[in-house]
Amino acid sequence: MESYILDWANLLLRWLHVITAIAWVGSSFYFVFLDSSLTPPVDEDLKKQGVSGELWALHGGGFYHPVKFAGAPPKLPDHLHWFYWESYTTWLSGFALLTVSYLWNANIYLVNPTNPIMSSGMAIVVALAFLVVFWLLYNAVCRLFGEKEGGDGVVGALVLVLVCVASYLACHLFPGQAAFLLVGAMLATSMSANVFFWIIPGQKKMVASIKAGEPVDPIHGKRGKQRSVHNTYFTLPVLFAMLSNHYGWLHSHPQNWLVLILMMFAGAAIRQFFVMRHGYKLGRNPHPWKYAAIGAVVLLGVIAWLKPAPPAAVAVNPAVIAPVGQSVLQGEVVVVAEEKSTPGADAAPAGSYEKIHAVMQQQCVVCHSANTIAQKNVKFDTPEEVKSHAQQIYQQVVLLRKMPFGNPGALTDAEREAFKQWFENGAPAR
Repeated sequence: MESYILDWANLLLRWLHVITAIAWVGSSFYFVFLDSSLTPPVDEDLKKQGVSGELWALHGGGFYHPVKFAGAPPKLPDHLHWFYWESYTTWLSGFALLTVSYLWNANIYLVNPTNPIMSSGMAIVVALAFLVVFWLLYNAVCRLFGEKEGGDGVVGALVLVLVCVASYLACHLFPGQAAFLLVGAMLATSMSANVFFWIIPGQKKMVASIKAGEPVDPIHGKRGKQRSVHNTYFTLPVLFAMLSNHYGWLHSHPQNWLVLILMMFAGAAIRQFFVMRHGYKLGRNPHPWKYAAIGAVVLLGVIAWLKPAPPAAVAVNPAVIAPVGQSVLQGEVVVVAEEKSTPGADAAPAGSYEKIHAVMQQQCVVCHSANTIAQKNVKFDTPEEVKSHAQQIYQQVVLLRKMPFGNPGALTDAEREAFKQWFENGAPAR
């Protein structure tokens, strides 16, 4: 029942998280586009009001005319929209999803059962520390160098170093899937913290100064803009890290930390292209094609690097019994309709490891082995590894009947019952 409830919580939180993330990323991308596309006002009345830029746009059958005031508008409107719920709800739903999916099952997802270097409790503490410590270091870098001459370049270089170090450490402390997700959550936490600690407080100070009839300190707008720009460059790396858990060949690679760094770098470079192309259209900067080219070259390089080696030729023994729905005849696999039988399983005693071993070799190791993609870093190559994942196997195979992934009908009721008896018998490894 616990697994059933957790699955529903995972689904609903993931749904909410994706919805709010779309709203946050969409508004962020729109305002970056807007800032890059504004042109000096033509109308004299707008100039007198203090408008620094305007844009005419057509959408949904209507014309829009957004304008930007460099300082304070002539009169503060009664209704002023604040863009913050998208950020806060995205982070809260994401952290709740991280808790339900990873922290709640830290012994499965945050600790490598074959090489445990820390306990489940310690893994949770270290995972949370990644979110907090990175923000503190990133924020310190922005405070120390961000407002100096040429500071943006220094901040960019130092943040890149921080991300590289964090990626290396995460991939050496946690299983690959958890490491990728934590690095994404780390960057997303800093994005939301930028909104919470800098962007919104700065805007509140600006509004308070206007209401009090005092001059608006431009430093609040400059700081807010700086953090907003950082957020837009974090976006594509974060989205990659969040999506990567579906692709075991990425996070299970021996140099997964380098894969993560290269993919995030490519995302940031491509984002730079889209940010600058609006300015290019208005003649403000050269064509940013080189950033897109750099991102594309890095992506193609990673694709070529991770290319799987061709499988070795294996002689087929006609006497071997084939997997579900197949048989072997004269060295060729042909589809048949009769009920399959798992070799070696029928003769083993009920509740024994041997009873499930033959089934797992046919149905499980194709996705859970060091020789394949090792989905979720779960491997069944040894009896000890199988035993270490006994609770997870019982939940996925017996209670939820979700495995084998994409083909749960491959297991018969008798085979699922064998897994049930094995688990209830203490999950013996021999």
